[in-house]
Amino acid sequence: MISKLPRWVWTGAWGLAFVGGFVNVVGLLGFEHQTVTHLTGTTSMLAAALASLDLGAALHFAVLIGAFVAGTVVSGFLIRDSTLQLGRRYGVALLLESALLCLAVPLLKRNHVSGLYCAACACGLQNAMVSTYSGAVIRTTHISGMFTDLGIFLGHTLRGLPVDSRRLRLCLLVISGFLVGGIGGAVAFRRLSDSALFIPAALAAITAFTYGIYHLRNRRAAQHLSGIGQAERG
Repeated sequence: MISKLPRWVWTGAWGLAFVGGFVNVVGLLGFEHQTVTHLTGTTSMLAAALASLDLGAALHFAVLIGAFVAGTVVSGFLIRDSTLQLGRRYGVALLLESALLCLAVPLLKRNHVSGLYCAACACGLQNAMVSTYSGAVIRTTHISGMFTDLGIFLGHTLRGLPVDSRRLRLCLLVISGFLVGGIGGAVAFRRLSDSALFIPAALAAITAFTYGIYHLRNRRAAQHLSGIGQAERG
């Protein structure tokens, strides 16, 4: 349940939503004006391209979708389980995301669509990594579900039904992170152009190292307590 989520998960959810909003706006403002963090619009564009027999555009949108899905496959391979557990390879996934975003920059500077594919793959990897924690669905690269939940909560409130306040806080947390990230992406793009993606890449890498240090400290603390317990029993 959401009440069992540790504080570092809440902080990470906001930070990764920030990254998702940032990357999406940079993609939208770039040479292809293409969003990369969610597939609803991309699938609609694919449908429109197929309907008009624009095979070149259809191929582009299909590859973009495939790149996002490839990122989710990599995440599933690395982490193996959607249940939150300290010690899983979230740091490895975040470092890979950072590398993909860094790789996207020189490609986008050359107006090469493969840069978008790298960014989409990075976002797919991130979204899959945090999709489900202890029964709480968290999406950090798109927020349609979060707005849907807000509407449901409002409807429940109007009917006098109880509302899960922690779930409500989680929705607002992710929405605010995505919004602030989008603002940051727009400001950075005006100054740095496609190099703005180095910012979310750096944030992903910093998060990876922070997670690694946190995990290491907790493991050492657990080993220390285990040693004390064995000594007392001895």
